[in-house]
Amino acid sequence: MNEQVGFALRGRNPDVLTCIANLSNDEVFTPPEFANRMLDTLAEAWSERNDGASIWADSSVRFLDPFTKSGVFLREIATRLIVGLREEIPDLQKRVDHILTKQIFGIGITRLTSLLARRSLYCSKHADGEHSVAKSFDASDGNIWFERIEHSWVGSSKWVSVTDKSGNTVKKFAEAKDGKCEFCGAPRALFDRESELENHAYAFIHTDDIKRRIAELFGDDMQFDVIIGNPPYQMTGGAGGTSDSSIYHLFVEQAMRLEPRYVSMVIPSRWMAGGRGMDEFRAEMLSCGKLAEIVDYPVSKDVFPNVEVKGGICYFLWDNEHSGSTNVTMIRGEEVVGPVARSLNEFDVFVRDPRGAEILRKVQQQAEPSIIEILTGDTPFGIATNFEDYRKAQSHADVELHLVKQGKRSVGYIERSTVKKNAHLIDLWKVLAPKAGSDGGQKIPDVVLGKPMIVAPNSICTQTFVAFWVETESEAKSLYSYYGTKFFRFLVSLRKITQDALRGTYAWAPMQQWDRIWTDDALYKKYGLTQAQIDYIEAVIKPMELGVIDGDD
Repeated sequence: MNEQVGFALRGRNPDVLTCIANLSNDEVFTPPEFANRMLDTLAEAWSERNDGASIWADSSVRFLDPFTKSGVFLREIATRLIVGLREEIPDLQKRVDHILTKQIFGIGITRLTSLLARRSLYCSKHADGEHSVAKSFDASDGNIWFERIEHSWVGSSKWVSVTDKSGNTVKKFAEAKDGKCEFCGAPRALFDRESELENHAYAFIHTDDIKRRIAELFGDDMQFDVIIGNPPYQMTGGAGGTSDSSIYHLFVEQAMRLEPRYVSMVIPSRWMAGGRGMDEFRAEMLSCGKLAEIVDYPVSKDVFPNVEVKGGICYFLWDNEHSGSTNVTMIRGEEVVGPVARSLNEFDVFVRDPRGAEILRKVQQQAEPSIIEILTGDTPFGIATNFEDYRKAQSHADVELHLVKQGKRSVGYIERSTVKKNAHLIDLWKVLAPKAGSDGGQKIPDVVLGKPMIVAPNSICTQTFVAFWVETESEAKSLYSYYGTKFFRFLVSLRKITQDALRGTYAWAPMQQWDRIWTDDALYKKYGLTQAQIDYIEAVIKPMELGVIDGDD
């Protein structure tokens, strides 16, 4: 065994891949321990599918990480194959060469990460270099590909008038930077960069024919058995945070189009119940029947200690031959729930905790209308959060405008005639609920929603709120009390996976009779919850102090 191969096999203490900083909150390095959990899940599934055989003892299996960063998945796969193929290929150097040249492939997401991944896998940034543990490569890149590609800009709208050769005035595209990439949605103003800067045009998703792209990179006969890794999560350039354009689902979809046996990826959990532009992706994931395993971490720091991903993190195993229920495990700190066999398409979004699903089924048995029937959508009266054109003093033709200014709730006044959206609600009683609540269950117990307020007729609000409406003050007080119950906020929490609580988030909260002050005890009794189910709600939902509410019992 030569010295370089020996180095590749020795334990790393400390492991350098546990020490490097993340590129950003969206391009996160996967801890080696977590990568190995995913590989264990893959190995168990392979064994069950192949009469107990080990995937690490099969010299024909091909692996692809199409968005490799640190190279941790490729390195850990290589480590396992080196042990598993010992009997089939006794010579260590031949075994290493076979694994690295025939079985393991990657696509770097940037030039820097491609070099880092080669260093992790080959012990050299040059696969054919003198220090590389592989001795059969004739190219520096080895099987980890990276070349800069360009975004495909569409939607630019700026044109200039110029004079053509005949002296005629014509319009010409001015190379404006106000468009976006047709593949990933990247804003041209940020990512149309000079060649020495990374433009984050990821090769795996910047094509409408992924099979042809793979053939161009690795050869026409390349068919991967396993596609695994941790894709970039979103493309910066929107309003920030979860308003930026999510792209992780594009990598998942491309991987499935390659028709491997297995796909395993770590992605944000917000796809389960929310996420901008996730409706079609979520519907396909929940209905396809091919998800064999989901392991869900509602608190992202349980996976990535130095990064917060709103809504948590999960990894899944997609099995091309699987059909039916999915083993779902939820892990929060030391608490492990599952694995529980679940039907993913029972509801239109996925209820992460099976205990919550049991309670929801009981509530839905009564077939009551949803409270969203008396709830406005986003921007209830067509007035944005940053609206400034209001008065501080009221005149006879004005309505009250409830808004938030410098973090504090305030009231201004605008002319009634300027309200064009939902004007018919102006003279009704309303309960205003803040659009932004807690961060989607990152902490337990959770308050879930922001504190509401009752407003009298002749009132509206900005986009900071959503508005429930009723006819009378006593009905408003009843609705207000219902909103404050743990039961109500628990049902909302089942659909609320990020900070915002828009109209659809409330869909599972049923309408009530607005003739009493509601309490949790009354609601628990009405829906026949067991003591264990009551204890669960009480444990995960914080009380909300609403003060004294006058009304009939």
